Amino acid sequence: MAAFETTRPAPFGAISIFRLVGFIGDSVAMLSAWNDARVTRKTLGKLSDRELDDIGLCRGDIEMIGR
Repeated sequence: MAAFETTRPAPFGAISIFRLVGFIGDSVAMLSAWNDARVTRKTLGKLSDRELDDIGLCRGDIEMIGR
């Protein structure tokens, strides 16, 4: 039976590029989550107290929900 060597070094710079792509992906995901929370807070802030009460919230809950 033949044996193959399966471990070999990564090409030059491959690990750095992999980390850079991961960092950019994480940054985009974090920016997207921040924007979603901002839009949610802004939309809830436009509701009246009665409308907020209908969905079981008060003004103080808006900031906590956005996080």
